[in-house]
Amino acid sequence: MAGEPLKVLDALDVAKTQWYHFTAIVIAGMGFFTDAYDLFCVSLVTKLLGRIYYHKQGSDKPGELPGNVAAAVNGVAFCGTLSGQLFFGWLGDKMGRKRVYGMTLMLMVICSVASGLSFSSSPTSVVATLCFFRFWLGFGIGGDYPLSATIMSEYANKRTRGAFIAAVFAMQGFGILAGGVVAIIVSAAFDAKYPAPSYQENPNASTIPQADYVWRIIVIFGAFPALLTYYWRMKMPETARYTALVAKNAKQAAADMSKVLQVELESEQDKIEEGKSKNEFGLFSKSFLRRHGLHLLGTTSTWFLLDIAFYSQNLFQKDIFTAIGWLPPAKTMNAIEEVFKIARAQTLIALCSTVPGYWFTVALIDVMGRFAIQLMGFFFMTVFMFALAIPYNHWTLPDHRIGFVVMYSLTFFFANFGPNATTFVVPAEIFPARLRSTCHGISAASGKAGAIIGAFGFQAAEKAFGVKKTLIILGVVNGLGALFTLLVPESKGKSLEEMSGEAGEEVERETEGRAESRRTMPV
Repeated sequence: MAGEPLKVLDALDVAKTQWYHFTAIVIAGMGFFTDAYDLFCVSLVTKLLGRIYYHKQGSDKPGELPGNVAAAVNGVAFCGTLSGQLFFGWLGDKMGRKRVYGMTLMLMVICSVASGLSFSSSPTSVVATLCFFRFWLGFGIGGDYPLSATIMSEYANKRTRGAFIAAVFAMQGFGILAGGVVAIIVSAAFDAKYPAPSYQENPNASTIPQADYVWRIIVIFGAFPALLTYYWRMKMPETARYTALVAKNAKQAAADMSKVLQVELESEQDKIEEGKSKNEFGLFSKSFLRRHGLHLLGTTSTWFLLDIAFYSQNLFQKDIFTAIGWLPPAKTMNAIEEVFKIARAQTLIALCSTVPGYWFTVALIDVMGRFAIQLMGFFFMTVFMFALAIPYNHWTLPDHRIGFVVMYSLTFFFANFGPNATTFVVPAEIFPARLRSTCHGISAASGKAGAIIGAFGFQAAEKAFGVKKTLIILGVVNGLGALFTLLVPESKGKSLEEMSGEAGEEVERETEGRAESRRTMPV
C-alpha cells in the first residue's frame, strides 16, 4: 500500500540500539575529532608563529603576527570549510553519502600533514603555504559536516536518533581537548629538553631554533585519528534511505540493511516504482519554499548567529585570558613556555565546560527535545555574556579573575549544552532525503560564514571598541539566536519521513491516484 512506509525504513526506525549504532558513531565521530583538532589547534600556536617569524630586533616585546596575517591563519580554514560544506553537501545527494565520505577524509589527512610541512626561506612564504593547505584542509572538513550528520541520522532509530547525531558532534569536544593535551605534552617535552630564558632576560635566546618543530608536530598530529578510520568508512554500506528514496533501489537497500540489522527484510520495489517522479520538488521550487522555506531560514540563521559568538570565544580566548591577567605578560615567558600556558588554559576550559556541555546534550536531547535545549542554550549564553561584559572592569581586578573564568566557562557549557549541538542535529532530520545533505550543507555553511565574521571581525571589534563592548555585541548576537530558534521545528520522537513530509507525499500520491481512477472510471 502506497501510504505505508517501506519496511526497511520502518525497521531502522524501531531497531533497538545495537553494535552498528556505536560503530557508526565512532567512524563518523573520529572525523569530527579531527575537524575540531585541526580547526582549533592553530589558535594554540599563533603566538609561537609570531615569535619565530615576526621577531623584531631591539623590540621590548616578543614578535607577533600582524593583524591581517593572524586573521588569515585563523580564518582561512573556515573559508575552505564553508566551500566544502556547500560542495560536498550537494555531492552527497547526487552521488550518495558513502561514495563522497572517503574523499573528504583523505583530503583532511593529506592537507593536515602538508600544513605542518609548510617549509620556506621567508616568513611570508611559510604563512602563505600554511594558509593554502589550511584552506583545503577546511574544504575536506566542510564535507564531513553534512555527510556525517546525514549518515548518522539515516542509520539511527527514531527514539535515540538525536543522541546518536549529537554523540558524533560531541567528538568535537574531545578534539579540542586533544589539541590542548598534545600541545601541553609537546611544549613540556621541548621546554625540558631545551631550556631557555624569558624574553625580557634574553630576547634572542628565548625562542630556541627547535621551536619551529613544536608547532609543526602539533598541527600534523591531527591527521592520525582520521587516517585510522578510513578503512572503516569505506566498509560502511550506503544508507538505506539514500538507496531506497533517492537511488530508487529498494532491493539493494533491503539487502544492505539485512546485513546491518541481521534480520530478513522485504525489498518492496513495487512501492518505489509507484512513487517515481511524482511530487519530487527541488530545492529552488515553490513547493520547497512553502514546506521547508521557514525551516531552512531557521537552521541557517541560528547556526550563523551561534558561530559568530562561539568561534570568537574559542579562537581568541587566549587574548581574553591575557587581558584579565590569567596568562602572564608574554615577555615574562620564553616561546615554548607561552605555548604550554595557553594550551593549559584552553585545556582547562575544554575539560570543565566544553566536553561536559556536549555530553549533557547527548544525554538529554531525546528527553528535553531539540527546541528546548537550543532556546535554553541561547538564553544562558546571552545572560552570561552580559554578566561578563557589563561589569567588565570588576572582573579585571586580581581578586575577581577566577570568577571571570568561571563565567566564561559557563558560556561554553551552554553553547555545547545548547545550540552548538542542536544546530548540527536538526538540519539532518527535517528535510527530504533527496535534499537532506544539501540543506545540511547550506545550514552549516551559514554557520561557517558566522565563524568567518567571528575570526576576522573579533580582533577588529576588540581594537575599535575594546573587550567590554565586543562582549556586549556577542551577547546581542546570542539573543537574536534565541529569537530565530522559534522558526525551528521539534523533531523528537518522529521518523525522518514524518519530519520531512515524505510520509505525507506517499499519502498525497495515493489520494491523487484514487482521484485519477474515479475521473477515468466509466459511468
